[in-house]
Amino acid sequence: MSVIFKKSVPGRTGVNLPKSDVPVSAQVPVMYRRKSPPAMCELSELDVVRHFTALSRKNYGVDTNFYPLGSCTMKYNPKVCEKVASLEGFGQLHPLLPQLRRGGMLTQGALRVLYDLESMLSEITGMDAFTLQPMAGAHGELTGMMLIAAYHRAKGNQKNEVLIPDEAHGTNPSSAAIAGYTVRSIPTDPETGTLDIAALENTISSSTAAIMMTNPNTLGLFNSDIQKIADIAHSHDALLYYDGANLNAIMGKFRPGDADFDVIHLNLHKTFATPHGGGGPGAGPVGVKKHLEQFLPISRVVKRSDNTYTLDYDHPDSIGYISPFYGNFSVCLKAYAYILMLGRQGLRQASEQAVLNANYIMHSLKDHYHIPYLKTCMHECVLTAKKQLENGINALDIAKSLIDKGFHPPTIYFPLIIKEAMMIEPTETESKETLDSFILAMIEIAQVSKKDPLALKRAPLSTPVSRLNEAKAAKEMNVSYTEQNS
Repeated sequence: MSVIFKKSVPGRTGVNLPKSDVPVSAQVPVMYRRKSPPAMCELSELDVVRHFTALSRKNYGVDTNFYPLGSCTMKYNPKVCEKVASLEGFGQLHPLLPQLRRGGMLTQGALRVLYDLESMLSEITGMDAFTLQPMAGAHGELTGMMLIAAYHRAKGNQKNEVLIPDEAHGTNPSSAAIAGYTVRSIPTDPETGTLDIAALENTISSSTAAIMMTNPNTLGLFNSDIQKIADIAHSHDALLYYDGANLNAIMGKFRPGDADFDVIHLNLHKTFATPHGGGGPGAGPVGVKKHLEQFLPISRVVKRSDNTYTLDYDHPDSIGYISPFYGNFSVCLKAYAYILMLGRQGLRQASEQAVLNANYIMHSLKDHYHIPYLKTCMHECVLTAKKQLENGINALDIAKSLIDKGFHPPTIYFPLIIKEAMMIEPTETESKETLDSFILAMIEIAQVSKKDPLALKRAPLSTPVSRLNEAKAAKEMNVSYTEQNS
């Protein structure tokens, strides 16, 4: 498909505007005045509409097909939640209005949503208090680590390191490092696929500020020794951090706060039905147990004795501001509506369905792909291309071949501890028919890898471009149009 500049025809217009009667300001120096019209496209209205409509048909998302990315999967976002977020009383609010109007009397509805959502998330996770201000999962991680640092400073602790399992989410080490900590990796037990407790006991020390856990981990496995790990952490006056990006696997089944986690962040844009992709939108609320509540960011939403709501800034031990306003309100609003719609039993059922779907895929493909840990998984399963490597086919070839079959590829080469990994997360929202179609496509690819491996090396053939140098495209990005690079 040509870029729109290629379609430009000199003199063609889509709209006629009256000649400008605004004089050129004498205050603008001549050197800065345009000497020729801007190089805009010259097209009819219909040409423009057709061009961008055709572009939109090339998009891929949950409204068009199955999206099996593991660890960060886009899930179905109920359209009613989008409708709620667009209601005029919410959608037209200025984000600074609660601060500008004394007492927030013009934003009582919005403040109540925030207050109630904090309470809901506290109940779901077993925490005592929440802040909704972090605007992404990684932002939530950083906020959590800042809270941990504030806690240790208040106690006079001299702690400078954070322990992170090598099967944790990839942003954990960077979040801890940005918060000023040295990161030490704890290996995975090759037998269980979860954190090696003996290695943890040999590594933890009085310098350890926290252990960052993802449970279930990036292998899709739940660590049933979590209480033992919490006891080890607390015996060294270290805190236990829960990366809640995988919360959709355990809602209604396991509350991290009940297992003595001290801090948790959630990805509202994953677990609670806001679509995300292309970098946003997101929200990464952070919950804490009572001993960390005093350090939460300001402002805090509080309920007054007359049942009205306001923002409270009187928290001298707070880590301060982490956002220019009170978080990504529209994402919080969608999560609020979603939780109210599903209720307690609905959230539990969502997790049950997510786990069922992942295990269905794993067991359907176990005879065709290598499964590094063939045990009950949670919301996602990890396969590998170990069998296909015998014929020169790797995970990338399989992913590219799925495109030709109409499926978005799963996450590949992550987690890093598994060679040729393919991480698949079907979520709770896909039908059996959709899963069966995906499974059939994966089986067919496995069969072709034996009969005609070169065919997979050429995939995808159904796209405008085939195999790009993706690393170069990311590092040497050039999105400008010229005749030379068109």
